[in-house]
Amino acid sequence: MAEELLDLAIAAAGGRELWSGLRGLKIDLSVGGPIWAMKGWPAGETFDQTVTLDTIREHIVFCPFTRPDQQMVFDAATDSVTMQTLGGEPVATLAPARAGFKGMLRDSAWDALHLGYFLGYACWNYFTTPFVFSYPGVQTREIEPWHEAGQTWRRLQVRFPAEIVTHNPGQVFYFDASGEQRRMDYVTEVNGSALIGHYTSRYTDFDGLSVATRRRVFRRNPDNTVNLNLPSITLDVHDVELIRSGGVKEDS
Repeated sequence: MAEELLDLAIAAAGGRELWSGLRGLKIDLSVGGPIWAMKGWPAGETFDQTVTLDTIREHIVFCPFTRPDQQMVFDAATDSVTMQTLGGEPVATLAPARAGFKGMLRDSAWDALHLGYFLGYACWNYFTTPFVFSYPGVQTREIEPWHEAGQTWRRLQVRFPAEIVTHNPGQVFYFDASGEQRRMDYVTEVNGSALIGHYTSRYTDFDGLSVATRRRVFRRNPDNTVNLNLPSITLDVHDVELIRSGGVKEDS
C-alpha cells in the first residue's frame, strides 16, 4: 500500500522520469509569519529569496540572505551553514550546525546562521517531496486515513535516515485522492520540539513539475487537530526554474 500511494504522489508531482532528469531547482519565494519576531527579527519581516537547491544531495543556497550583500549556503553532508559575500567569500560559519541549537528554547533568538540552518534544511525537504521518499534509506508505510474538512486523506508515515537532515526523523504526509500533498506533520526539534501541522495548496505546473505555491505552518494539538486561525510561518512560491542534468535551466 505504501508503494502504491508513493507512486500516486510522485506521478501527481510530475513523475519519476522528470525528476531523474533534474540536478536542481531555482525558486523565487517569500517567507513570512509572526514567528520571526519571536526569533529576534523585526516584526513583520518577510524574507524574499532566490533559492537554488541540488535535487540529488542536500545542499541549498539562499540569495540574498538577511542583507543585500550576502548569501547563505546550507550543506547537510558537512553539517554546516555559511554566510558568504555574493561573490562566494565566507563571512561566518556554523559547524557543526545542529549542535549549535543545544540549550535553545522555543522563544530563543536566532542569528542569521541559525535561521539559515532551519530554512535551509526545511526548504530542501519541502521542494524535494515526495521524490525524496524514494531516496536511499528513506522508509515509508501507509497508515490509517485522516478525515478533515469533509475530505478523506491517505497518509504516508515516513522515516528519514540520519543522512537526511530534517525537522525530525519520523513524519506523516497527507495526500488527497489525486495524490497531491495537503498536509504534513512533524516536530521541530531545533525549535523547542513544537508539534506542527503544515498545509500545502495552490499547486502550479512549472514545466511539468507540480509545486505547492502556498504553505502555511500551524501549531498542532496532541490529538492531531490543528487550529487554523493563525499560521506561525508562511511560505509563498512565485516562480520555479528546472535545472536539467544537462545544465539547462527551463523557465516556467
